[in-house]
Amino acid sequence: MAPINTKNIHRSNALMDHIYGEDFCYNEMWIQGTGDEGKAAADFISKSNPLSNAPQPGEGPSRESRENGNYDLLFCGDIDDKSIHVSVTGDMDPGYGSTSKMITESAVCLVKECDDLKGGIYTSASSMGTKLIKRLEDNAGLTFKLE
Repeated sequence: MAPINTKNIHRSNALMDHIYGEDFCYNEMWIQGTGDEGKAAADFISKSNPLSNAPQPGEGPSRESRENGNYDLLFCGDIDDKSIHVSVTGDMDPGYGSTSKMITESAVCLVKECDDLKGGIYTSASSMGTKLIKRLEDNAGLTFKLE
């Protein structure tokens, strides 16, 4: 998702008057470890096509699999020679469970809590920001934590 996320994050920074700074840099990577094992994992990921075995319409994970899935992400940043770590966890399969809840909560947030928003093309951060984070924590099984 790095090509999409990078553009989205830089647009958010610009729309929010460079809240992250005008010299803000963003990079996204998947850490695989060190040595031959890490290199083999990275090579495998770089050569695979994530859509090669995509489910056909009507296929996909079972309800049990969706409801029993979960995820735990760690975001690391460096700011003025200091590091910051933020975790995001979700209580369901990220692709089928959490995504639908995130989309629904975003729509409800826009309708109920962003009536002062002017027209245009926004990102989630610039249009909903902490309002959406609160909705996701309260209603969608996500947690956001400063580590």
